[in-house]
Amino acid sequence: MKLNRQGRLAGATALMGALALTLAACGSDNNTPAAGDSSSDTSSSSSSAAMALSGELVGAGSSAQEKAMDAWRAGFQNANADVTVSYDPIGSGGGRTKFISGATDFAGSDAALSGDELTQADARCAPGTAVDLPVYISPIAVVYNLPSVPDLQLSPETMAKIFDGKITTWDDAALKADNPDATLPSSPIVVVHRSDESGTTKNFTDYLAQAAGGAWPYDASGDWPTDGGQSAQGTSGIIQTVQGAEGTISYADASQAGSLGVAKVKVGDKYVAYSAEGAAAVVADSPRDTSRAAGDIVVDINRKTTDPSHYPLVLLSYQIACTSYSDAGKADMVKQWLTWVSSADGQTAGSDASGSAPISDALRADIQKTIDMIAAG
Repeated sequence: MKLNRQGRLAGATALMGALALTLAACGSDNNTPAAGDSSSDTSSSSSSAAMALSGELVGAGSSAQEKAMDAWRAGFQNANADVTVSYDPIGSGGGRTKFISGATDFAGSDAALSGDELTQADARCAPGTAVDLPVYISPIAVVYNLPSVPDLQLSPETMAKIFDGKITTWDDAALKADNPDATLPSSPIVVVHRSDESGTTKNFTDYLAQAAGGAWPYDASGDWPTDGGQSAQGTSGIIQTVQGAEGTISYADASQAGSLGVAKVKVGDKYVAYSAEGAAAVVADSPRDTSRAAGDIVVDINRKTTDPSHYPLVLLSYQIACTSYSDAGKADMVKQWLTWVSSADGQTAGSDASGSAPISDALRADIQKTIDMIAAG
């Protein structure tokens, strides 16, 4: 299967190169600043050469991307008045399912396509293939509601035992060791987790599996692996549940943390507050998944780092699309949408709205190579 995908993508690359020249020759300029007008932006020439766009783009998926998505949609529609972009933040699992079924043109997902999903998505995208494009980098915040402890600190091992139900009170010895200067109450800890299949859950459980030194006995999964605690639908449901009850603790995209307490996470010998810069540093220093076909960009996050300038509890979220669409107008809309989202201006818009970290120039260049392959099949 891998060789087949690579072969199809390689053939598509040559065809798209020729098609790109044809489209550029008959394109019309679009210089609206909201969609990216920086001369240093690798997407600028592609955007300005785009043909006039019209129609509807439909997406669904990650609720973590919601704030950035709102900014991306506003900027893109401002530059393309005849295009409507809709996005349903139903969660990463739901987004991938809808994309695979053909109900949406693209998906937002906090986890890349894997296993059977990739095979099914390739079938949906034939004669092209499905590709994962990492466009959203954000810390995952460990949020909690305990007003008497404003500066909670957690080692990965303590965190794992809390979320596995092994530590059940706030004055447990492990919490005292992590927080020697805090006065911890003897009240119970109430763990809140996602009820829906979630890319945020997969990233969070991947962190616990890698960083907690065996204290987390489960594999990374988008479905919560234990029976204890309370559950809530989507990121907004998590935040509302934690806000509503003292003693609760959960995990969510940091852009949604609001006024809740956010724990510092132990990295090496230091307790580190989340930051967009720390999240971006981890992604930049993590290897690519070399098992993926050319053009399918997936990063294996290094959660075991001991560098305190890194924040390894990070969510790397993807836009998932096809390299081939049956309609030429749809293909061009998807192509220009992804170009805008991954552009320097698009990343700034998303970052300003959500507190996420812009992707690096090197990653942007690789993403643009994949976007340039998209066309009508």
